Amino acid sequence: MTALHVVVAINPSASFGKGRAVGPAVVQALRGAGHRVTALSEPTFADLYREADKAIALNPDALVVVGGDGMVSLGTNLVAGTSLPLGIVPSGTGNDVARGLHIPIGNTDAAIDLLLAAMTREPRVIDAAIIRRAGAPDRWYAGVLSAGFDARVNERANRWRWPRGKSRYNLALLCELATLTPTPYRLVLDGVEWNTAGTLVSIANNTSFGAGMLITPDALLDDGFLDVFVVQPLSRTAFLVIFPRVFSGTHVTDPRVSIRRAKHVTIEADGVVAYADGERVGPLPVEVEIVPGALRILAP
Repeated sequence: MTALHVVVAINPSASFGKGRAVGPAVVQALRGAGHRVTALSEPTFADLYREADKAIALNPDALVVVGGDGMVSLGTNLVAGTSLPLGIVPSGTGNDVARGLHIPIGNTDAAIDLLLAAMTREPRVIDAAIIRRAGAPDRWYAGVLSAGFDARVNERANRWRWPRGKSRYNLALLCELATLTPTPYRLVLDGVEWNTAGTLVSIANNTSFGAGMLITPDALLDDGFLDVFVVQPLSRTAFLVIFPRVFSGTHVTDPRVSIRRAKHVTIEADGVVAYADGERVGPLPVEVEIVPGALRILAP
């Protein structure tokens, strides 16, 4: 195996600290395989992004991120549109991009073995989506942009300091469910306007978000299209019936669920904040465009 220079960016707080041992294991395995490793672990996401940006300016051979979808977001925004390949060792809560790439989840040794094997061959090439929002720098994502119920839950949970961990998200979900109301959206898909009310609304490159919610089970990471997912207005009772079906992907047979494909999407709605790969983007409106082949991934 040719020795490479690999930058490893680690989130020690992934999965609320449960994944803190994964980063050191990745670094040890890469060094054991003869690679030169620059290991980065900073106290804040912003600090880690800044240091990783500095490190890849020195032209390493790969960037590896260790954590959940937030770390995939960090890596995607550093390397999308470049020739630098991105490796992913999942240790977060959601890990949906890793799931879509068939990278082992919950098995660190298997994920590291897959990474080492992938470093011996040409990277896999997949699409990424670019987000444009007035007054803000462009952003990239590899998985899913959410702008409906799930985004509202994230926004509410992020305002709270207590409780900590996953229970904060669950409590925020219950609060949002108690006030569930449909939102009017204006979408433009490849120039065709679509005005609709919705509860769950996402623009997906990947099949899932939210730790395995298969919102767009037929989405492909390399087909050059976005899958636009909209669930029409539902009562709370109907929502509770259809929501569990999202985890198996069987919700797509419900007539209140629409999935349309497009290469360029504009989405507008009042009072809605978008999230992409679990990270806050900002209030709508946003434009999203798929960029075929924008990411080189160390994955099967």
